[in-house]
Amino acid sequence: MKRIYFGNLNKKGRWVLVPLMFIGLFLIINGAFDFIEFTNSKTNKYLNAIGYLIIAAISSQMFWYQNYVQWNKRGILIKIKSFFGKNIKFQEIKSSQLTDKKLIITETYGNKIEVDLSHITVPDAEKLFDIINKNTIAKTA
Repeated sequence: MKRIYFGNLNKKGRWVLVPLMFIGLFLIINGAFDFIEFTNSKTNKYLNAIGYLIIAAISSQMFWYQNYVQWNKRGILIKIKSFFGKNIKFQEIKSSQLTDKKLIITETYGNKIEVDLSHITVPDAEKLFDIINKNTIAKTA
């Protein structure tokens, strides 16, 4: 049985990523426009490359894991046995049910999304179901 990596964007520990993103963007912009000049001309190129690496590492986090779930207060990204995954807004979820190792999400427009959780551990499947239910109930209340 495989595990799901959960990434909560509302969590307090995410405050580290915002300064890292700004540092990466500053290094990219500085490398493009040379706001700060160094005696060695290759220094700007190296700093520019480091900026791109920082942004790429932060942006590609969902591709590191085969089973990945990321959510915030507005929606959820579920990537189970797929490369890109599915984005779902919590306000568009009408109902959800976890039966027979399948998560079935019914949207307000009548679309049904089925996620096969047969290879996922039971606690992780239940945690995913709880995340969806808590955020859906919070939006409708």
